[in-house]
Amino acid sequence: MPRKDRIHEAVKNALVKDGWTITDDPFRILYEDADVFADLRVERIQGENGLKRALVIEIKMFLTGSVIYNLEVAVGQYTTYRSLLKAVAPEHELYLAIADTVYQSQFQRKSFQLIVQDNQVALLVVNVEDEEVVAWID
Repeated sequence: MPRKDRIHEAVKNALVKDGWTITDDPFRILYEDADVFADLRVERIQGENGLKRALVIEIKMFLTGSVIYNLEVAVGQYTTYRSLLKAVAPEHELYLAIADTVYQSQFQRKSFQLIVQDNQVALLVVNVEDEEVVAWID
């Protein structure tokens, strides 16, 4: 079982406040010989037609060591999970959840923007203090 990031509960609470239902904590992704765990699976009914939308959320803090190394790890994990999800649950969208302070201090850097854009990383930005969703960035 994976270790939870320090901001795990804040992200979870922000998603609930935003109208999402937590269905899995963690969410197991099992494909052939790969068995991994993303942090959360959430869902909610959207629109007038009542379609269910399901998301998988991977939470990262970016607080220890080199920020570029943290990005390398996060993007590597994100792209791995996205590939596995595409094979086993293609209807699920994957988001990388980060604190708004990290988004402001690191993800505004040109190098981060290039890597996030090239790897098509969808971001969920959360105010950890207020436990509120700040932005969904596709």
